[in-house]
Parts: sequence; C-alpha cells; structure tokens
Amino acid sequence: MSIPAEQRETAAFLRGLAGREPVETHISAVYIGTGTVWKLKKAVRLAFLDFSELPARHRFLLRELAVNRAAAPELYRDVVPVIRQPDGTLALGDGQPTGSDVAAGSDVVARSDVVDWVLRMAPVPMADFLDTIAAQHGLTPALRDALADTVSAYHHTLPPVPGVDSPAAMRAVAQGNAIAAHNAGLPDDRVRAWVTTITARIAEITAWLATRAANGFVRRAHGDLHLGNLCLWRGRPVPFDAIEFDEAMATIDVGYDLAFLLMDLDHRVARGAANRVLNRYVARTGDAALTRGLPVFLSMRAMIRAQVEANRGNRDVAAAYLDRTFAYLAASMPMAPPMVIAIGGLPGTGKSTLARALAPMLGAAPGALVLRSDEIRKRQHGVAPEQRLPESAYTSAASDAVFAELAAQISVVAEAGHAVIADAMFLRPEQRASVAQAAAGAGVPFLGLWLTAPTDLLQARLASRTGDASDATVAVLQSVTENDRGGGDWLTIDARDGAQALALARQALQMRNGSHGEQEPC
Repeated sequence: MSIPAEQRETAAFLRGLAGREPVETHISAVYIGTGTVWKLKKAVRLAFLDFSELPARHRFLLRELAVNRAAAPELYRDVVPVIRQPDGTLALGDGQPTGSDVAAGSDVVARSDVVDWVLRMAPVPMADFLDTIAAQHGLTPALRDALADTVSAYHHTLPPVPGVDSPAAMRAVAQGNAIAAHNAGLPDDRVRAWVTTITARIAEITAWLATRAANGFVRRAHGDLHLGNLCLWRGRPVPFDAIEFDEAMATIDVGYDLAFLLMDLDHRVARGAANRVLNRYVARTGDAALTRGLPVFLSMRAMIRAQVEANRGNRDVAAAYLDRTFAYLAASMPMAPPMVIAIGGLPGTGKSTLARALAPMLGAAPGALVLRSDEIRKRQHGVAPEQRLPESAYTSAASDAVFAELAAQISVVAEAGHAVIADAMFLRPEQRASVAQAAAGAGVPFLGLWLTAPTDLLQARLASRTGDASDATVAVLQSVTENDRGGGDWLTIDARDGAQALALARQALQMRNGSHGEQEPC
C-alpha cells in the first residue's frame, strides 16, 4: 500500500504528529498518536468510491463522523483541515465537531490554505479490538452476550427506511460480489456457480425480503459489522467504522447487518460463538424470523471476505471463505432438515445448559435457535434477561402469553428451514402439546426431552445461580415440585451430570433422525 503522491506531504506531517507509521488500508491511512488518532482518506478512485477530489474527501469524512458518532460518541471527535501556514509549513486548523453542515464545510474547502482533511478520533489499545481479543481466545460467554446486546441496542436506535426494494438490493449485492470476486482473481467457475446458487436462493426469499422491508427491518445500518470494526470502550463493545461512502450498501436488512458478525465468529472463533450471539440477539429483539435469510446473508458476507483476502494476497484464506459461501447455502438444503427439540424439567435441571450445548450441532449455520421462555418473558416486560421480575409477571395469564409467543416463534423458525430448541419448564400437558403441534404444523421432526435430577442437587444449583434469565429460587422449586407430573411421553434424561445428559440427548437425536440429526460445523 502507498499514499498517493499529492498527499505525501500531508502524510509526512501526520506521521510526525503520531510519531509512527500509519495503519493503512486501500482507502485510508490511520495515524495513531498517544492521545489522538488522525484518519486520512486516500485520494483514490475505485469501482465503489471516489475520494480523488478534496471536496469529496471532506464530505465523506463529515459523513463518517455523523454515521459513527451515534454509536461511538467518545471515539469520534471532529473533522479538521490540514492547512498551509504563511511560512509554508503544515498545521491543523479548527475542527467541525457536528459533521452536519456540509455546505459550510464546502466554503472552507475553497480556501487556498486547506491542503487536506482528517478525522480526529480517540485512540484504542490494539488489545481492545474484538478481532484481537478473538485471536487470543478472549471472547468469553459474557463478552459474546455483550456483543449481541450492543448490536441489538444499536439496531433498535435506527429508524426504518421506507421504500427500499430489498430483493432488488440483494440481487445487486450478489452481482457486485461476483464482479469483485472476478477482479480479485477468485476462480471464475466457482464464482459463476455461486452466482447461480445465490440468485436462486434470493428468488426463494423474495417475498420474505419485501415483507421485512415493509415491516421496518431495513435501516441505515453499519454495513461492515465484523470483529475488526468492534472494540471495547470503557469495558463495553462499541461498533465503529460504519460504511460512509455508499448509502445503498449500508441501507440493509438488520439481519444482513448482523450476519457479518455471525459469519466472522463462525469462521474465526467457533460455531458455538456465532450461535450464542445469534441467540442472545434474538432474545433481546424477538426477531426470530431473521433465520429465514441467514443462508443468503451468511454466504454474501463470506464472499465479501473472500474478495478482501484475495486482494490482500491471502489466497489460502480466501479459498477457505469461498468454501464457506457454498457451505452456508448447502446447509439450508434438504440434507440438513430443520427440527424442533423441546427441553423441559424443573428449575435447576440444566435445560438451558443442555440447549446451548446442543444448538451449535443442529441444522443450518450457525446452529439451532434457542427460544427460552424466561427470555421471552423478560422481553415481553421490557427488561434485560438478567433483571428480576416481580411475582405479578408470573400469573397464569402472563405465562399463557409467554407460551403463545414461544409456539408462534417455533413455527416461524421451523418453517424458515432452521432448527429450533424450546427451553421451558413445560409443566402443563397443554404447554408440551403446543410445541409438538408447532413442529407438526411446520412439517418438521419433533423431540421432547425431560430432564430430572435429585431435589437436593437442584436446590444447590439454584442457590449458586447468578446472572441468569431465570428468576427461579429454591422457594419456586419447592412450589412447582408439588405440581410436577413428569414429562408425559417425552424422553426422560438423568441430568445429574451435564456431560452425560448431553451424550444421552445426542444419542436420542441420532436415533430420532439418523445421521442427519446433527450437523458438524462447517
């Protein structure tokens, strides 16, 4: 990489401020100082952007400031001019902190003393970028949950964008990907095969994409939400570097926005990491329907990453991503049919632990969606999963509402071709019947598992439980034990030992569905 000739004086000036060489991409040079970061857009013209003229660089820097400040206000400071002083040396001028008055900024551009523009940001230690944390195996379950909470909250703040033809936009992305893949030197035969397959898959979900757009799921989102564009700030994940140069590229279904993070986690960390983030995101948003688009969304994101790595000369890495583009589409085909698993039992039997362990193994990427009654109840009451609810939230009517939503979401997910695990106590026969009926209505296999363990062990587990969506206490256990009539015709599993319970559940799945009951992560 290199700095364009007309910007080398500015680059030398910024290098002096930072005291080190910049971190470069093909479109930017980032100079990291002790207390400040200066980002210079390169004077380049590419197929998808044009930063060759100074007014354009200024305009897009202001746009970058505006689209990122909402999510990361302390990271993004202002846009400042690099000016030539009367003695011929360069210096920084006054900043434009709002990023909103482009017209006023254009007047400044016309001044002869403005040499270029830079975006000023706060520095972040390299150890706090999420891709670095992931490479060092630091993405703990708590951090994965925090990632999902960050993205769900970010998406919640974004207003819907009406009038977007989402199916046409996805077809355009696929065609653009194909051109970029060819230009990056990826094998033409594989690229053509991918275009044929992805086009067919988009056609299958055209009506769904249009309905999603009409229902407000298309928003001006991040557009490039992978691990490298998330960092820890004051201990919490924060997204940054949202796409600023192409509104169409960033005005997308929020499921497609999320999919870049899921694909990145699946490839760079593990299927289980992607699965946990997906499940936490749905727990916070209720958007279980996004599973219908995941095969297309994940494949698109993998193709983007394949191009990037090919352009960087990382041919083996690019080939691995290219393989994933096909695997994500194939995993939604009949060779990996969806199914519904329900896991019931008294509080403390390990239902959620078993569900989380099974989910990454089942169905299409990134594994089964876990629908947990405790999380549905918290969402219905507008609180975070770990926030305790009063007893009034546990009336019969409230529980009926929870199980009605649970059954409805099971139907949506299963009909979308995605595996689903329902996690609840299921003490009443009609509750167990509702999930079996939802599976039957979707035309997919069903397996009910009933976990048991000695009362003293359940009490000990509940007494030591912290930071969980369940509000069950030892007193609640004693109350529901009086009404425990077992799981009816569901398969009973001794859950005293979690590893053994998982082995028994996997064995039951293999017996229920044969070799297609579990899928190895791709």
